[in-house]
Amino acid sequence: MQQDIIGLSYEEVAAKVAAGEVNTPPEKATKTNTQIIKENVLTLFNLLNLLIGIALALVGAFSNMFFLLIILINILIGIIQEIHAKNLVEELTLLSTPKATVIRGGEQSEILVEELVLGDAMILEMGSQIAADSVVVAGSIEVNESLLTGESDSITKYPGDHLLSGSFVVSGKCTVDVEHIGNDNFSAKLAHEAKKAKPINSELLDSMRKITKFTSWIIVPLGVVLFLEAYFIRLDPIMVAVVTTSAALLGMLPKGLVLLISITSATGVIKLSKKQVLVQDMYCMETLAHVDMLCLDKTGTITEGKMSVTEVLPLTKRHLAIPIERVMGSYLAASDDNNATMQALRAHFNETADLIAVDRVAFSSERKWGAIQFADFATVVFGAPEIVLQGHELPAVVNELQLTGSRVLIVAFAEDAIVDNQLPTVIPVAAIALDDPIRKNAEQTLNFFKREGVEVKVISGDNPVTVSNIARKAGLHDYASYIDLSMVTSDEEVQAAATQYSIFGRVRPEQKQLLVQALQAAGHTVAMTGDGVNDVLALREADCSIAMAEGNDAAKQVSQLVLLHSDFSSLPEVLAEGRRVVNNVTKVASVFFIKTIYSVLLSVISLFTFVAFPFIPIQITLIDLAIEGYPAFFLSFEPDKRKVHGVFLKKVLTAAAPNALLIVANTVIFYILGQQMNIAQDDIVTLMYYMIGFISILAVLKTCLPFNPLRIFLFVTTAVGFYVAVFLFQNLLHVGLLTSVTLPIFIIAAIPTAIIWAVSTMVLKKKRLIQ
Repeated sequence: MQQDIIGLSYEEVAAKVAAGEVNTPPEKATKTNTQIIKENVLTLFNLLNLLIGIALALVGAFSNMFFLLIILINILIGIIQEIHAKNLVEELTLLSTPKATVIRGGEQSEILVEELVLGDAMILEMGSQIAADSVVVAGSIEVNESLLTGESDSITKYPGDHLLSGSFVVSGKCTVDVEHIGNDNFSAKLAHEAKKAKPINSELLDSMRKITKFTSWIIVPLGVVLFLEAYFIRLDPIMVAVVTTSAALLGMLPKGLVLLISITSATGVIKLSKKQVLVQDMYCMETLAHVDMLCLDKTGTITEGKMSVTEVLPLTKRHLAIPIERVMGSYLAASDDNNATMQALRAHFNETADLIAVDRVAFSSERKWGAIQFADFATVVFGAPEIVLQGHELPAVVNELQLTGSRVLIVAFAEDAIVDNQLPTVIPVAAIALDDPIRKNAEQTLNFFKREGVEVKVISGDNPVTVSNIARKAGLHDYASYIDLSMVTSDEEVQAAATQYSIFGRVRPEQKQLLVQALQAAGHTVAMTGDGVNDVLALREADCSIAMAEGNDAAKQVSQLVLLHSDFSSLPEVLAEGRRVVNNVTKVASVFFIKTIYSVLLSVISLFTFVAFPFIPIQITLIDLAIEGYPAFFLSFEPDKRKVHGVFLKKVLTAAAPNALLIVANTVIFYILGQQMNIAQDDIVTLMYYMIGFISILAVLKTCLPFNPLRIFLFVTTAVGFYVAVFLFQNLLHVGLLTSVTLPIFIIAAIPTAIIWAVSTMVLKKKRLIQ
């Protein structure tokens, strides 16, 4: 169709590029370096810490400002790690950048979509995502505009019709003129609005937002009241009032946790990038951790997607005027279809010009058949046996081939012409069997998901018997549980079948979407893999969408993850990485929240008893660094493939509560005991601080169980390192050593504290409130 189209000359292209009439890509999915720096620096946590630091500086309490150095280090680590992850993502993105086929100077070539210029002649065929608003000039196609309009019906476009960027071609082939580029494209305008409205879906970040909101509501008024009480009621010097108030407020801020979430997620992106997995949405890592239902497309996922013709079997004893090989040769020569099946057929049959086409219906995933009407011959129909034969009993040879796992297509003749794309009455003349090898690691991969409690559903447009037998060969346990969705007439039946069967055959694109929706409605977190244009609706609907790099552009564009090796066996590593992110953050987050809880409670107690907050900022900073940050950082890199259960914030606050309450109880008891025994205030503060360290280290012990060499090292160095630091920097910390009076008190208090902690931990674990 494009033979007579010359397209723009190379001189015209150069002139349009110089004039800026080029398809400038929309904003990158990844952040810019400036955005990363801003997001790591300009946070509410940093603002609150800065204000506290300024207050301390104004009263000359410089030794208590050491926490600002920790904040600065945290910011730098976050920026460096996120920029590193961003650079890796952008490098991988180049490998899967969508391309467009254009005609320039009468020659056909493939270019990046961002190199399209206004007026370019672009060729579109099945599977193409339309890269720029265009108008059809030759040929015809069926397009699906569901990504733009939400409607899944295919629309046929003829010369003169307009095409919207972002939609995709489901059948046919045509040549178009590009009429809009860059931000003038319909999809760019829509994406801009969607980008502004669509929030980040992250339970971890949502939890931190709640904590931030809580602290922002109480920290300022509480800080003001504590300072006024100290300065005007207790008559503390202004420096003492500021220092004690600052310590109370600093303890409420889990400073390192937001950083830890970003680092852990960015590390996951980096790890997967090294395994040739492109993460297009960093926060989908969390969703992966919760996935308990995996929907797989058969072709290109369980199988290699490299089809070849194995047999051509006659279905009629009548003598054919033209041999089936020459009929298929003429069909292929006249067809614009270029999917994997047609490529396999072209590799087997030689294209010929024996017959002259006068009309055609392109093959589509929805129809599952295509047809070409030839002059002075017949209409040749080609497609799925059950569809082409319109419900009639299948020939025995077709059933036999499907039982072996072969994909079977029927060639049939019809005397009637094609009317309104309706299938005419046909006579089957031949069956063509195609083989698609199963991926080498398919059985191992499916067994992994079974062990990990992830249920697998296979959804395919092929015959359910064929799909079932391929699933059997691949090692899927429930291969015999299958249904033919071409026999299902209502959406309600499709949704009911979603939880009853494991294999779904003859599935239309919109039915794939319904299956995903039904599984989500049943309480599952659904991941969907696919590589074809017929998978796009379901990929968009899934909680986590995974595309194969060898698939079409539309599938890759809507997916959160792209497997650049198109290797199904990468999925266990992807799932494991998502679980590592959530499990490790959940495991260590409770240590951070201990200080938040006891700081709030002690502040309230101080407020109502008119007693000064017992600690100072430098003491809080040592706990931040030695007990919270150090072990949590290294533990966050450990592999953890356990299935994720429960709600993050509820779990971590529940886990932190026993330690925090024990700290509050011991602090109150030590204060009262000091008053009764006339123990010096400095000795009481030292006793309190040693006990805070002890109880916080118990929380580190909990996160390190069960022990392995790394965890033993982290626990020992945390426990020993904290008390060694207290000894070495006692003057800076304003604490002393335990005396002959306070040491027995510490030991006597530590024993029941440890017992209560152990019992409460066992009770919470027994009730499955913590892991």
